[in-house]
This record gives sequence, C-alpha cells and structure tokens, in this order.
Amino acid sequence: MRFLKTFAVVLLSMGAMAAQAETLKIGTVPGAYSDAVTAAAKEAKAQGIDVKVIEFSDWTTPNVALDGGDIDLNFFQHRPFMENAAKQKGYRFDIVGLGILQNIGLFSLKHKSLDQVPVGGKVAIANDPVNQDRGLLLLQKAGLIKLKDDVGFLGTVDDIVENPRTLKFTEVEGPQLVRITGDVDLAQGYPHFIVAAGAFDPTSGLIYSGIEDKLFAVSFVTKAARKDDPTIRKFVQIFQNSEAVKQQIDKSFAGSDKLYLLAWQN
Repeated sequence: MRFLKTFAVVLLSMGAMAAQAETLKIGTVPGAYSDAVTAAAKEAKAQGIDVKVIEFSDWTTPNVALDGGDIDLNFFQHRPFMENAAKQKGYRFDIVGLGILQNIGLFSLKHKSLDQVPVGGKVAIANDPVNQDRGLLLLQKAGLIKLKDDVGFLGTVDDIVENPRTLKFTEVEGPQLVRITGDVDLAQGYPHFIVAAGAFDPTSGLIYSGIEDKLFAVSFVTKAARKDDPTIRKFVQIFQNSEAVKQQIDKSFAGSDKLYLLAWQN
C-alpha cells in the first residue's frame, strides 16, 4: 500500500511538471536558420521548454504570424528588414538576441571573375528594399556600380548613379535567387539557400560581404511587449551557448567561415 501511495505521488508530481512545461512556437525559413533553431530546440526540451519550429517559405508571412500571435518569435530577419516591415505594417517588434550574420555573395555560373561580366550583363538581385540595398552595396564594393551618397539601407536600383557596364537588373524574392543564378551573368546569393538547394558550390562567390554588414545579422524577433519574457530569453541563451548549434551552423554553411559569422560573438 505504501508503494502505491508513493507511486501515486510520483505520478502527480510528473503531471504537475508537465503542466508547468514552457512552450514556444518559433517561425523561421528552411535551411540554416531552421536547422540551427531545431538543434537548440533539442537542448531546450531537456531544460523544460517545448519548442515547435514552424517553417515559412517566404519573408512576409513570419512577421504576419508573429503579429497575429500564431508564433512567439521568429528567426529569419535582420534589424533593417524588421524596421522597414514595422514602418510599412505598423508592427511593434523588438530584437531579443543576435544570431547568424550570413555573408552574402555575388555568384556566376557563366563567368570566373567580375572582370568577365559583360557590358549589358544581366544581374539578379533581391526585390525587397532592404536586401536589395545590401546587394547593391556589394555590387558597389565590387566596383560594378556607384550609388547615391548616403543612400542608407533602403537603396534601390533607382539610386544607381553610375553603371559603366549598363548592367540590366532582374528583381527576385530572396529565396528564389538561387533558382535563376544560371540564367543570368551575376546574381546576389545567400549561401544557406545555395547549400539547401544543392545547386552549386556556395564558396564559389566572386566577392562576399563581411563584418561590415553586422547590422544585417539574422536575429530573434518577438513582440516588443514580450521582449523580457523569461522563456524567450532562456531559449535565446540556450541557442547562443550551445555547441550543437554552432556545429550545425558550420555544417549549414559548408564548413566555410567566409560564408558566415556568429554575430553574438563578434
């Protein structure tokens, strides 16, 4: 009888612990970001946080879902993107932790150097204002174009003041750029999408961005009212301190440190 009473107490205790389990729904996009969050989720579960990773195929829906309360935080965007979305849609979001700085590149499956890009060459570039500006800044770094002074982070092709090779631009949603790289002379590229697609060598970029782009580090974003939520903060700490996460990120970026930086460490 005493054994049965003890067993009953244990069951009740386990039930209470299960009822108190913390839960988080995190929105992300397939590839490096989703894989990194999934690695952290496994460790979080052992620390009492049940994480559900929800993948989105575009860069609009994760913020709609966050604003609507369908998810607790997302992990796919950097600060300039978040601030531009907030300006356009009235979102009240905040960053609760830095994540991965992906070094974007300029890729070509037709040419082996930037010098070979011809006059009138076709260039594929992201179609949203913030990421398009980042691609244009990289084209400027490569010496292919010149932008207006003080263009900020919302520059578009209309802000190009010098285009000596009369390059022609095709604007494409970021995740789809990898699909048309072979159809153009030069394409803005995101290494984690290239790795996920298995399309070509992500280390074959003709030029990459670097630490100067730290503002573009993909970060954990939640509603401003929840920025001090202890469960969210705890998960971010698990993510940033996890060796499994770091190993997964390195794997997602083909083991090449020229493709990414751990923004919280730099």
